[in-house]
Amino acid sequence: MSQGRMPQAIKTATELGPILLFFGAYYLYDLYVATGVIMVTTLISLAVSYYYERRLPAMPLVTAVVVTIFGGLTLYLNDDTFIKMKPTIIYVLFAAALGAGLLLGKSFIKTLFGNFWDLEDAGWKQLTVRMTLFFLLLALVNEVVWRNFSTDLWVNVKVFGFTGITFIFFLAQVPLITRYTKKDSTSEG
Repeated sequence: MSQGRMPQAIKTATELGPILLFFGAYYLYDLYVATGVIMVTTLISLAVSYYYERRLPAMPLVTAVVVTIFGGLTLYLNDDTFIKMKPTIIYVLFAAALGAGLLLGKSFIKTLFGNFWDLEDAGWKQLTVRMTLFFLLLALVNEVVWRNFSTDLWVNVKVFGFTGITFIFFLAQVPLITRYTKKDSTSEG
């Protein structure tokens, strides 16, 4: 068993692999095959993460649970409503967890990203508020798209729209992260 750091290529594959394979399976077959593919590949990605890091990361674990439940309902009931609602559920759960953390005076974003950024508490709080609102916006967009547009459009928004807007969102946070990075974090001790 590995206890080392996950190579970046494998990390990227575990993060993007399930959604890209979902997209491919949808266009080669249909939404039900794609649902099965994303269920299996999400669980494989989680197992690979555990193999390298010896722990289950919170966000992928929550995603895997919701994918398994809603994907299973989709396949069992032969009703694609459940897989289309899955992103909404995941985004609302993430927003609720972040919001609850704020109410309790904790930043779960700091727990997730504290190894990468050393921010002042005010920076973690602002980043948490922004991410909470961002997840709520994604949930709203998912609801609007799946309820009002074709499945083809929903799949494209899910795969490319949400991925692209997430990338842009994090790029837009660079000024905040730069402003609140502790200036003397390397000289402490």
